[in-house]
Order: sequence, then C-alpha cells, then structure tokens
Amino acid sequence: MERYIAFDIGDKRIGVAVSDPFNTYALPSQTYWRKSFAQDIQALAKIAAEKGATTIVCGLPVNFDGSAALQTQKTQKFIDALKEAVTVPVVCEDERFTTMMAHETLISEGMRREKRKNYVDALAAANILDGYLNKINKAKN
Repeated sequence: MERYIAFDIGDKRIGVAVSDPFNTYALPSQTYWRKSFAQDIQALAKIAAEKGATTIVCGLPVNFDGSAALQTQKTQKFIDALKEAVTVPVVCEDERFTTMMAHETLISEGMRREKRKNYVDALAAANILDGYLNKINKAKN
C-alpha cells in the first residue's frame, strides 16, 4: 500500500503533509522547526518512517518562469542529503504558489498573522502533495 508524505522545506520551518489512505488528497500534518542541517535530515527521515511513507515528495522552489532560484540550490542540497538518509524514493514537485495559496486560505479563515506561521508550511506541504497526487492519479487513468 502506497503512502506519500510531503515536505515544504524552508529556512526556518518545514511543513509536513501526508496522503489520505486512498492517496486521493493530502492532509496537513505538522510544522517542524529547523535546528541544524544534520538534525533536520534525521528528524524528517524519522517522521517519514513513523508515518509509513513509501515515497517522499519534496517541494522544489523555482522562479515564476520555472528557472532555478537561489533557494532552489539550498533546497536541492537538503533533498540530496535526505535521499541518502532514507530507503524510500524521494521525488521533487514544483512548489510555485503553494505557500501563497496556503496564506490566502488561512487569511480567508480569519487566522491572525502570528498564528498563521504555525500552520502555513503544513498547508503548503499539503498543496505540494495534492499537486503530486493529482499528477500520478491522472497517469493511472
């Protein structure tokens, strides 16, 4: 049985989302607050194992036109280290607009700015995972 987990990797926080049991939609799970590069890799590997992930989907930030940004390289370095720490496949998914969409959702729900930072990354990870699940489910049909 497939189980997907997604990470929205930021400089301060990493959003976590998991797929529903049927892999049709994503559920925001938690926000991990970064400590150090090595600790962060181990923590995400542990979270993925605890959630029973068979595939890890990482958001890859790119510029509006799809070209690589400075953040793309930093995130790719993190993803490469994560790939070495886990035994399951790690794939990248375009994360353009996912954080913006997450902010808009939380604002529309009336959530105050101070509280939003605790949820926005997990919601962005869910948006990343939804995009990936839609793509693989379309390919199956």
